[in-house]
Amino acid sequence: MHHPVFLTEIIDNLKVKEGGLYIDATFGEGGDSLAILKKGGQVLGIEWDKNQYQAGKMKYKKYIDAGKLKLVNSNFAKIKQIAQRNDFFPVDGVVFDLGLSMRQLKESGRGFSFKKENEPLDMRINFKLKVTAADLINSLSKEELYEIFAKYSEEIHSLRLVENIIRTRTVKKIERVKDLLEVIDKTLGKKDERVYRRIFQGLRIAVNNELENLKKGLEGAVALLNKSGRIIVVTFHSLEDRLVKNFVKDRHLFLFAKKPFVGRIFNYERSAKLRVISLR
Repeated sequence: MHHPVFLTEIIDNLKVKEGGLYIDATFGEGGDSLAILKKGGQVLGIEWDKNQYQAGKMKYKKYIDAGKLKLVNSNFAKIKQIAQRNDFFPVDGVVFDLGLSMRQLKESGRGFSFKKENEPLDMRINFKLKVTAADLINSLSKEELYEIFAKYSEEIHSLRLVENIIRTRTVKKIERVKDLLEVIDKTLGKKDERVYRRIFQGLRIAVNNELENLKKGLEGAVALLNKSGRIIVVTFHSLEDRLVKNFVKDRHLFLFAKKPFVGRIFNYERSAKLRVISLR
């Protein structure tokens, strides 16, 4: 499971109450939802990955049958419509625990992890999306690829990497994780997992339109929140955290602490930050 690095902080800051309504916008493997349910809250879980949605329906069947949990296979960008359709509003809290689960990284077969060298460069969280990471790598122009890596990866070697991608794909398609790693290594003259992580992050963001979806999700969450409710956002890279801070500032919302809770447990969660938002 995606380790719930801030599980205690999430539950404490939500101030979960018996019979309260809470939306887990990133259900994943259900860790956050289960903690809310055990505190007596009712949960509407949203999960975009069909495999994780199906697994969640089986794993948490007793809560679903008891009417304590509603689970929906959709994107949290549509959170307002989903809540209204399920008569689940106004809500006492919303959780966005962003990032991939360990199951997605290790078992999905979609090339999310640079450590899975033989997997295809797919990176779609939902298979209804038509364009894969390989499609982007092999078809976009030099300018378009540079924008992805410079904007979403914030990688200083973006231009040289793109030039090497263009050169490589004229000889053979870049279709698997190891194909892209070879181009990155050639660009850097060495292996560097920090660069791998940034490049894969940028591609995943582009494939799944993650930042735009997050903006829409936050807008919807604010519209659903009751006056005393709270929104919890756990981010895993600076682009997400910056977006959250700007969202709060632009809409004159209240951020409970200028300094967020910062994760320091596992290597892949060192950049994790938790922010608590309210209407006032």
